[in-house]
Amino acid sequence: MTAAPDDEPEFLFELRVCRWAEQAWPPSGERDDETAVLVARQLGVQSRRWDTLVVECDAEALEARAVFGEDRLDADLLGVVRHAPATYTYYRDALPEPDYPWRYVREAVHRAADRGLVETRRDGNRIQLRRRYRYPDWVTRIVAIENKPDLTASAARALGDQLERDVALGLADEVWVATRATGAAVEPALYERLPVEAGILAVDEEVDVAWNATALDPSAPGTRIQERGDEADRFEYVDPAWKAAKRREIAERAYERGWRSFLDTMRPDCRRFELRDPDVPLPYCTAKERHVTAAECRGACPEFTPEPPAWRANNWPVDGGPGKGLRRVLERQRERQRE
Repeated sequence: MTAAPDDEPEFLFELRVCRWAEQAWPPSGERDDETAVLVARQLGVQSRRWDTLVVECDAEALEARAVFGEDRLDADLLGVVRHAPATYTYYRDALPEPDYPWRYVREAVHRAADRGLVETRRDGNRIQLRRRYRYPDWVTRIVAIENKPDLTASAARALGDQLERDVALGLADEVWVATRATGAAVEPALYERLPVEAGILAVDEEVDVAWNATALDPSAPGTRIQERGDEADRFEYVDPAWKAAKRREIAERAYERGWRSFLDTMRPDCRRFELRDPDVPLPYCTAKERHVTAAECRGACPEFTPEPPAWRANNWPVDGGPGKGLRRVLERQRERQRE
């Protein structure tokens, strides 16, 4: 991985970390042939959003997940496909009692059938279903990484509070912080503000482990810290079943989205837009002569120069224009990670 400039925005630093994780995870050893890795960015649950998410998968089970399609399975669809029986059964007898009205379950059964995930038939007024495929247990571990290229004292304080909440909840198997390597010795004044359970990655041309992460236990009850107080904190306990369900939902979103979806919030149809190295796809603007962020690369940019309509209308040079070509390159790379 090429070294990042000292003034590189966090968005670009995050893309570098995502690409490194996809190629080199885990940081402290070789990846075995039975493990595959999916990387996604800006995913989370409720009010918590992680910068980078690394999903360690059973490689064989990940291949089995592919039969359910590229789109994610949301909570309702997961409830249907995971419990659909091998033989036709009335859906109320086959699926667990929901914590919301059955009509929503019935809608989910229809959605699952429309996507070819289950088979249905009617027995009078009753809808029966059976599975087409067994949903695999494809997720082994989930690792959350926070990206802070400039780990100042104020950033460490704010990040430390958030990481303490992550550790207490225990939704991920590990939590890490990725920060730009300074070449100096470990700076305890900053690192001591982070919980000892959080690992630290020093990112330069190589990524070094400055502090190893402590393994958390997602199968145990968690603690959600709701409010910090001078004298006491307000918190609630979280059931392991809730955590298991949320981990499946997060993994499904990571499967669908990956980390190359940043193009969805940028303008690759601009003639100034380039991906100079598709293997490390950092968006580059030839007008600004540097890599740019999603906030900069938009239609309101004064340098925005859209591709001529004829390029798209006449399938120039192949099915669309450079913008669509870049999307196809990144989509093929993401598809290879699912295989």
